[in-house]
This record gives sequence, structure tokens and C-alpha cells, in this order.
Amino acid sequence: MCGIAGVLHFDGREACPERLRAMIAVMHHRGPDAAGILVDHGTGLAHARLSILDPANGRQPMQSTNGALTITFNGEIFNFIELRAELEARGHCLKTRSDTEVILHAYEEYGEKCVEHFNGQWALAIWDKQRKQLFLSRDRLGIRPLFYTQVNGQFLFASEIKSLFVLPEVRRELDSHGLSQLFTFWSTIAPTTVFRDIRELPPGRNLVIRRDQFQERTYWQLDYTPADGSIPCQAWAEKLRALLIDATQLRLRADVPVGAYLSGGLDSSITVALAQKKLNDRLRTFSVSFEDRQFDESDYQKLVVDFLNVEHHAMHCDHESIAEIFPEVVWHTEKPMLRTAPAPLFMLSELVHAAEFKVVLTGEGADEILGGYDIFKEAKVRRFYADCPNSTLRAALIQKLYPYLPSIQMQSAAMRQAFFRARPEDLTSPFFSHLPRWEMTGQLRRFFSQDFLSHHGQERLYEEIE
Repeated sequence: MCGIAGVLHFDGREACPERLRAMIAVMHHRGPDAAGILVDHGTGLAHARLSILDPANGRQPMQSTNGALTITFNGEIFNFIELRAELEARGHCLKTRSDTEVILHAYEEYGEKCVEHFNGQWALAIWDKQRKQLFLSRDRLGIRPLFYTQVNGQFLFASEIKSLFVLPEVRRELDSHGLSQLFTFWSTIAPTTVFRDIRELPPGRNLVIRRDQFQERTYWQLDYTPADGSIPCQAWAEKLRALLIDATQLRLRADVPVGAYLSGGLDSSITVALAQKKLNDRLRTFSVSFEDRQFDESDYQKLVVDFLNVEHHAMHCDHESIAEIFPEVVWHTEKPMLRTAPAPLFMLSELVHAAEFKVVLTGEGADEILGGYDIFKEAKVRRFYADCPNSTLRAALIQKLYPYLPSIQMQSAAMRQAFFRARPEDLTSPFFSHLPRWEMTGQLRRFFSQDFLSHHGQERLYEEIE
């Protein structure tokens, strides 16, 4: 996982090694294998390392051969082997097998556009001594975190906000707009966080700081151009299969053992099947079962384990264990939590750690791509509502869709219609599928003071993420 931190002074002060050590020490959990700092006058970089590739030679912060570039990097560049060969063909001489060194040489070759050549997840900072600039970048979908702030003539950044709070001049104050976002969307929208003056670099963005000048650039964003309708479904299916195979195989590149989470859902089951096919040995899988049968998927996990013959490890999660671990989960998430779902995941990561695994494939986000959630079926029913808003039969479809949710089964048809209604103006909203949930969680804002509510309206929140 790794943790990064750093400082850039605008007022000529020297970077303080002890302050950098304190910033990185609070993130020891991200990188227990090694810690390092490097100071170049007013600039300082720090790193907490989790060794995945080239454990012996990949220590950070890492410098280029001539000392002109220094990097601190969290993540993994999955296509580093192919990119290394490309750079060597262009005359670069690489001394290690780490992807970190590949990033440095890619920056030497392509400058700030180097990230366009990366297939991976990253949060990185490169101090360019010759240009006197600090270059920061975050991966396309924002998988790796990167926070920053400015205070007292200095720019500070880190993988976690608590690393910034180590320094006494960084104020610990809540941001009303960030909280308003959180209690509507379940999350803040970068660059906003729940803390005042603490910003998050948005996904797919680079940030260049030269002296006290900031230049932020979007290097990638999702393309929503409609697909070519003439391409048959089978061709799309074959392309998806090829991409899934390639993505899984790239993520198996490591100098340490790789395991996988197995939830029993579409996402992890497909990932586990593809990984098991690639590996020569049996894949080690990890899962969690629940005391509450409403959430337990252990029966589906067993089907996959038996079919694929993987070496499986499971843990049981009950209400008491979730309550016990929850304060620690909040400490790591660094924001208020509206659900307890991260607690079982945290416990599962402890199981993986106990088995001495550093890397697991998770399949997070794949259910959205593969249409594995009932919310997509729900959206179709809600579109029917728009055609015939007074139909009780349409409300009954929701009851049929969620037979495992007692609260919906007990609701009257009128209550279901009120919650799942689809107003004409909703049909063109890019957030159509999530509007009922956002409006429901947005009700939590009723507990805010009137002064707090006067700062930002619900409509403005929706506009900000379009």
C-alpha cells in the first residue's frame, strides 16, 4: 500500500527531517517494511514502504542517477515490464526491477505526460531539482489517496490527512460544505474533504507547483460517447473477456505471494477464476461470513471454492465484533461513516495480514460494470413510474425486486411510490439511479443547525458533480 508525504517551502526555509519523520511515522500501517526521507533545501519527501516489487532495491524516496529527480510513490504500475523495455529501447539504463525506477525514467523521457503511459494505480510526487518544481499525480479513478494543504508559506501533502495533522500549524477544523456532501452522497467530492483547508487531488489530475504557482491539469476522464451500435453483442463480450483476463494477469505481477478476496458475488468470483487459471499453484482466497443471514454470502463462496478448488480462508463477523472495531475503522477512513460495511472489510484485511499476504485481488467496482446490483433493475422500474405514476402495480414490482428487505415488504404501496417515484425532471439527470438514496441520506442534514444549512443548498451539491 505504502504511504507518502512531503513539504515544499515557499519562503526559503529548510525542510525539517524530524517533521518529515513524524509525518511518515503516523502512516506506519501503510508501509511497515521500511521508511525513508530525503531533504533538498526547502523540499522534503518521505516514504513508508510496503515491499511488493524488488524488495531489496526499491527503497524510497528514490533518486535518478544524476540526482536531478527524486520520487516518493504509492501504488503499482502494472505495465512496468513493457514500459521498461520501451524506455531501454530509447537509451535509458535501469538498475533495479522496481516500477518506481520506471516512473523516474518515464518522467525523464515524457515529462508530465508520463502518466498517460501508465497502467496502474498511483499517488506520486516527483521533485524536479533542475526545474525547481514539484510534480504530483493521482491515478485515473482515484484509487490511491493524495491530500494537501497550504499553511505558513509551505505546501504539505500526504497519503492520509492524519499525517498533515501531525504538524501543529495545520488546523483541525470541520468543513461545513464537505460534511454536507458526505451526508448526501456518502462521500465527499474531490477536492473537498470534511476538514477545512485540506484538499484532495481529484482522480485523473496532475498538479505542478513551481515557486508558489499552482497548475492543475486533467490528463484523463471517462468517455461517455455512445458505443457503435453496429458491433454485435458477442464482439463486446469477447472484448470484455480479453480485458478482464489482461487486467487480472497484470495484477498478479509481484515478488510476494498474491491472494484474492472472495465475496461470492459476480466481481470477485470472476477475478478469482481468472487468477486461478493463470497461477501454477492453488490460489489463496479470503472471505467473511455474517451472523445476519440477510448479508451472509457464504453459500455462494463455498460454491466457487469447490468449483475452482482454491485454498480458502474465512472469518465470521458478528454485530459485537463490528461494534468493537468500528472506532478504529473511522480513524483510518478519516471521515464520518454512514454505514458499517467498511468494518468487515477491515477485519478481512487483518485475516489477510495474519496469513502473511501483502497483496490481494479485490474486484472492487466490478459489480457496477457487470450490472450485478439490483439498483439497475430498480432504475428500470422507476422509469416505468414516470409513464404511469399512479399505478400500484409498478410499486408492487419494487416489492418483488427486494424480497429480502423486510422494511420494503412492510411498506404500503403509497410509501414505496413516494420513495421510488420518478419525476419528469429526474429522467434526464445523470444521477437518476441514485437520487432516492441521496434524498434519503440528505435527510440527515435536518440535524444540522440552521446556520450550517444556509451555507449550501441541495441543488448546488448535485450541480458540483455533474
